[in-house]
Amino acid sequence: MSWIRTYSLYLAWLVAVAALVGSLWFSEVAGFIPCKLCWFQRILMYPLALILGLASYRGDRDAVLYALPFSVMGLVVSLWHYAQQKIPGLADVAGCSEGIPCSGQYINWFGFVTIPFLALTAFVLITSLLWIGRKETD
Repeated sequence: MSWIRTYSLYLAWLVAVAALVGSLWFSEVAGFIPCKLCWFQRILMYPLALILGLASYRGDRDAVLYALPFSVMGLVVSLWHYAQQKIPGLADVAGCSEGIPCSGQYINWFGFVTIPFLALTAFVLITSLLWIGRKETD
């Protein structure tokens, strides 16, 4: 576990970059149009790629203080988005009012893996890695 703590910023940055590339691939290559909640998730993920990249390069663990709020808010938005997709009737509570419906599922691998689930997984990993690596030594 000590190597995870040592490389946590770098690992969190890799997850953020993978999520960024994945979201761009889904929209630009696959042609999936992002809904309103997808845009909020992107707004919270994209800065993480930059913040965590710079923090990794500089070895700056203080950047966790700036990155953690983005990842926690992204986790909440992704969880809400995923719930709207998987819980019938929840989409009507506070879903997307215009354009692409937030309850729509472009992908549904294995019956549960959707784009918001992928974002949720990335935000959980980033949040966990940032929490584990907030200090290199105890």
